[in-house]
Amino acid sequence: MGLALAVAGIGVAVTLGWAFLGVMLGYLVLTTAYSLYLKRRAIIDVCVLAGLYTTRIVAGGVATEIVLSVWLLAFSIFFFFALAAVKRQAELVDSARRGKLTASGRGYHVEDLPVISMMATASGYLSVLVLALYVDAPPVQELYGAPGALWGICCILLYWISRTILIAHRGQMHDDPVVFAARDRISLVCFALIVVFGVIAVVM
Repeated sequence: MGLALAVAGIGVAVTLGWAFLGVMLGYLVLTTAYSLYLKRRAIIDVCVLAGLYTTRIVAGGVATEIVLSVWLLAFSIFFFFALAAVKRQAELVDSARRGKLTASGRGYHVEDLPVISMMATASGYLSVLVLALYVDAPPVQELYGAPGALWGICCILLYWISRTILIAHRGQMHDDPVVFAARDRISLVCFALIVVFGVIAVVM
């Protein structure tokens, strides 16, 4: 089934252009390498996960022939690196509570937990900083009717990232952060508010 879906996916990718096919093949190679080996290598696994998430955005840009801004790519790398680090943080917290010295199938030890937590926090806050710098960039004043509303998105993201890391630290993150966010009521409220601020920025 996996082979059949891969072939079908490549067939669809060809119809969207050779550039898109190249991105998808690169994604396929990288995600396969991650599944077979890289997920057991400390730090490399987090970098690869951030790269895979960002590659999806790149694929969308290539498919739609939309030129992606450096702002979007920089934000994505830092934001997804933070989410990947939170995932490892949650696994290490769970391992510590079970009395294990390492996270199963990972290249981390329980004593690495403070470092991983700092990585998640720093990268998450850097993503908000990139967004804040974007809001203040001159071209933004022309793209949005009310660019000041984008500061609301910065504040919400700062809160959400901080809360997510705190929840992982308390051992209450039992899912992948993306899955957690899709099921968490407060995360959904945060997403709705981000949409509202985005709409205000565009239409006002």
